[in-house]
Amino acid sequence: MTAGDINMLALAQNVLGPMFAKKYPEVELRTVHTGPGDAGSQLILEKLRAEKLSGKATWDVDVAMVHQIFMSWAMAEGDLLLQYAQDLETWKYVTSLHAKYALGTPVEGYVMPMFHSQVAIAYNPKYVPNPPRSYEELVEWVKANPGKFGYNGIKGGMSGVAFVVGWVYWKTGKYEKYAITGPYDETEVASWEPIFKELKEFNKYVTITAGNVGTLDALNRGEIWMGPVWVDMFYTFMLTGKMDPSIRLVLPAPGLPGQPMYFVIPKKARNIEWAKKFVEFVTSPEIQAKVIVEMYNWYPGIDGTYIKDYVSPEAYARLYRDITPEELREKGLSFALAKYHTAILEAYEKWTIGG
Repeated sequence: MTAGDINMLALAQNVLGPMFAKKYPEVELRTVHTGPGDAGSQLILEKLRAEKLSGKATWDVDVAMVHQIFMSWAMAEGDLLLQYAQDLETWKYVTSLHAKYALGTPVEGYVMPMFHSQVAIAYNPKYVPNPPRSYEELVEWVKANPGKFGYNGIKGGMSGVAFVVGWVYWKTGKYEKYAITGPYDETEVASWEPIFKELKEFNKYVTITAGNVGTLDALNRGEIWMGPVWVDMFYTFMLTGKMDPSIRLVLPAPGLPGQPMYFVIPKKARNIEWAKKFVEFVTSPEIQAKVIVEMYNWYPGIDGTYIKDYVSPEAYARLYRDITPEELREKGLSFALAKYHTAILEAYEKWTIGG
C-alpha cells in the first residue's frame, strides 16, 4: 500500500514489484495506491486502525510506503506498526536522522527510509559564478540582483515552503527545537513577527513563481537566475531536456528541509517475513542505486557512500556533483513539527503577505 503521487504507484507496480517477483517467483506483489499528500497517508492510517479494531489475528497490508506525517499519527495511535528495521541486513547502511525522528516523533526501528527528497537552491553559473553559500549571503545577493531570485512563496508547492521554513531556522537558530525535540510554544510564534517582516522586505526583490514547476521553468528560460527546487524534479527536468544543462545546485547554510518516504510494516501483517525481505531488497545498495538514484533521481534512503559501487559513475557524479553526501547529512534538514509547521505558514500569511 502506498501514499504519494502517481509515480509511487508506478514505482511499486511496474518496477519494484516485477523486480522482486523475478528474484522470488513464488511471491505475488499487489499494490494499492491511496493518493498524494497527507490525505494519502491518512487513508493508510484509517485502514490500519480498522484492522486493529477488527480484532483479526492477521491484517491485509504487509508493507506500506508513507510520509513523515503518517508516523506522527501512527505512533500516537499505538499498536499499529512493527518494530522491525534493526532485523534487516540493510539497517547498517542507514545513517540519516530521519530514521530516528519523523517531525519530532521517535520512530527508530519502525521505519526504513526508502528515498530522500531534498530542496536546494538552483542557480545559473553564467550569471552567478559564485553562488551564495548561506542565507545571509543570499539576502545580500538578492538585493544586488532584484527580480533574479524566484520562489513560489507558500502556494503551489513545497519548494517555496521549504525556503520559508529554512528562513525561520536561520533567523531563530532553533532548528533542533522546532524540528526535532519540541515542545510547541505559542510565545515562540509571537516572537516571529520581525522575522517575517524581514521576509516581506526580502520579497520586494524577488520574483514570485507559480509553484515548483514554475520556478524550474523560469530558471530554464533565464527569467530568474536562482531559486529553490526539489532536487529530483530538477534532475528529471534536466534529463528530459526541459532544463538548461548548465544550471547547478547549492545547499546554503544552515540548510534547507527535505523529506523521506518510509517503509513501515503493520504490526500484524500476514506475511511479515516476506515484508522484511521486500524492504531489505529495496533498501539494498544495488536497488537504491539502480532504481532510486538512476531511474528516479532521488537521494537514496541509505547513506549515499554505500551505493557508489552499484550506480553508474555518470548518475553518481550527477547526483552528488554539487551536494556531497557529507553536506546532505549536515545541511539536509527536516521540516518543522506539525504545530510549528502550521504556525510558520500562518505567520507568512499574516506578516509577510499581510502585515
